[in-house]
Amino acid sequence: MSEVRLSVVTVSWMTGPHLMDAVAAVLAAPGVDEFVMVSHENPPAAVAALRELAASHANFVLIETDANLGFAKGCNIGARAASGDLVLFLNPDAILAPGAGEQLKRSAQMALTRPWIIGARILNRDGSEQAGGRRGELTPRSAAVSFLRLDRLFPGLRNLHWEADDVPDDMTEVPTVSGAAMMMRRDDFLEIGGFDESYFLHVEDIDICRSVRMAGGQVWFEPRVEILHFGGTSKSSPMRVETHKAAGFVKYFWKFYPGPIQRMATILLIAPIYGAIWARVVWLWLRGR
Repeated sequence: MSEVRLSVVTVSWMTGPHLMDAVAAVLAAPGVDEFVMVSHENPPAAVAALRELAASHANFVLIETDANLGFAKGCNIGARAASGDLVLFLNPDAILAPGAGEQLKRSAQMALTRPWIIGARILNRDGSEQAGGRRGELTPRSAAVSFLRLDRLFPGLRNLHWEADDVPDDMTEVPTVSGAAMMMRRDDFLEIGGFDESYFLHVEDIDICRSVRMAGGQVWFEPRVEILHFGGTSKSSPMRVETHKAAGFVKYFWKFYPGPIQRMATILLIAPIYGAIWARVVWLWLRGR
């Protein structure tokens, strides 16, 4: 049996100075058989550099959409164009460490229940684990605990984010991992419909993790695959990013909690959560000024 092929899919929109570093790391990574870059819009110099790389690397596929279609739709476009058995969705400001591709292939060969997702350990620049790489299940209750920091007042409550927990030695099943570095079998990804394109930016990764688990599959955190994620490097304003995030949470809760009683409870819970997000938007705006 021939070895499975790994395609890396990256979606970029005005990513900023770390884009070419991320591209170079993927192209140099052992175990990566194909790199699909979906360029929504980027500065002319970056587009020219990407075109030059695509012309000189047979395994580099450049797709230019010429419009900002959103992260979820961009990933779906890239996955359909990819030819690998495995698809790793990687943020355009995330650096793939040497050996990460080979480890992901080994992890995929384990007896995992399909459909499955494998997420990496996402690191900040100082080497600390970034928030969001491994999380609990997003519910109105867990969102209220996390956004309002109720776990500080009531120690028995569990925060949605688990990055402060001990790092396991081996792959561990978790409810949710980050879309900054998330891998699936390509056929499974396409069969479940890919990312929900009603999300423009943020929360689509939480959605697909839940959808995989609802389909009887598993979500895994792979601590042996470490990804440096710079974060916040695009030219999009923080207010715009946080607004998309807030809208994504509303869509998520409306999708998975559709009953009238559930929606009423969600509204009562989401109001302070939404307020916390918008308070962060205002704070970021003031800090920017």
